[in-house]
Amino acid sequence: MAEVHAAHDEVLDRPVAVKMLLPRFHDDEQFVARFRREAQASASLNHPNIVGVYDTGSHDGLPFIVMELVRGRSLQQVLAHGGLTEERALEVVAEVCAALQYSHDRGLIHRDIKPGNILLADDGT
Repeated sequence: MAEVHAAHDEVLDRPVAVKMLLPRFHDDEQFVARFRREAQASASLNHPNIVGVYDTGSHDGLPFIVMELVRGRSLQQVLAHGGLTEERALEVVAEVCAALQYSHDRGLIHRDIKPGNILLADDGT
């Protein structure tokens, strides 16, 4: 549905990630509306295990989300290159559960939990 690119916020002088709708969905009003709802919902969350949203907007009518840039790898990448210790796996599961509980308590459902969408930051979070 979307792709994420690393970028630099020149105004605030910080690295960011920009999530943009894939071109094949640009003309699909339902996907555009869903993407905008995702942006609004994500912006309302403030949790250490959920990527922070800095801004949302549109360019030439196409929506985008500006987010915290997480330095690290996805769980999918980690699993493909040796995996995790049992202890670290339990930590990751606990952190994912905490993030899901936080968002569910606010009436939000992720809808796409998978190893490729779970980010393990270089700082251990």
